[in-house]
Amino acid sequence: MKALVTGGAGFIGSTLVDRLLADGWAVAAVDNLSSGKPANLEQARSSSGFSFYELDIRDEGLAAVVAEVAPDVVFHLAAQIDVRISVSDPSLDAGINVVGTLNVLEAARQAGVRKVVFASSGGTIYGDVEPGRIPVDESYPQHPVSPYGVSKKVATDYLFAYSVLHGVQFTSLALANVFGPRQDPHGEAGVVAIFAGRLLAGEQCKVFGDGGQTRDYVYVDDVVDAFARAATTGDGELCNIGTGVETSVNDLYRTMADNAGVADDPEYAPARAGELARSALDASKAGRVLGWAPQTDLRTGTANVLEWFRAQSA
Repeated sequence: MKALVTGGAGFIGSTLVDRLLADGWAVAAVDNLSSGKPANLEQARSSSGFSFYELDIRDEGLAAVVAEVAPDVVFHLAAQIDVRISVSDPSLDAGINVVGTLNVLEAARQAGVRKVVFASSGGTIYGDVEPGRIPVDESYPQHPVSPYGVSKKVATDYLFAYSVLHGVQFTSLALANVFGPRQDPHGEAGVVAIFAGRLLAGEQCKVFGDGGQTRDYVYVDDVVDAFARAATTGDGELCNIGTGVETSVNDLYRTMADNAGVADDPEYAPARAGELARSALDASKAGRVLGWAPQTDLRTGTANVLEWFRAQSA
């Protein structure tokens, strides 16, 4: 089996590349390295079944790359992922996440690719979810309230259209808050990576608001397991990928601080405007359709992150 992974040098993408190579796939990674890191692919480069193309998904040369690789499955993870940038520059967001996805789909169609597995966003495509519907399932109306969420919703609409018009199958995975090794603690990154970097540096962590806001934290190895499963099952489906467990920022901090041996309290800062109060995904459909379930609890996963950051600093 041959795979092409867009965003393959990123946090999730590179972990998926390693998983697919371990499963015996031949894997080509595409990344423009705007946020992805060549170091993330160090393990992959030791495999004879791996190739890398430094390329933007909006580039007209993408079709030639996909035709050359001739993958059975395209795993499409490349994206503009910063919600704040999507609000300040929605054209940039749409150019990458909508037009770029169309470019990927056209390249896949022309190369006769069987299937595209897409990384959607369970935290944004549903918009403001009624408290009584949390954890939210896939039947909830999709009314995203950020351009980023809109772009992820629209991308799945295009995937559906291409499956009907051109026979390119798809599975769209709506991801919760993914965390794990290789996540960047700088800039717009997951709070787990930010806390890990600061705890190990002996710096005080910052919590916005009262820390009672909740998120669904799912470990990266579990997420790439869902992608690997979706390569051969779940055609035409949107599946949430999360734990269904709401964890407050306060509880996350305490868990990580305990793991790091830090007794200090965090610094509290004013709440950020527009931040969701609660978020969690019901992933029971992924269990039925993909045979998937999360395997890594928060304490174990965050301990792995801290160990990885320690190794990097060493």
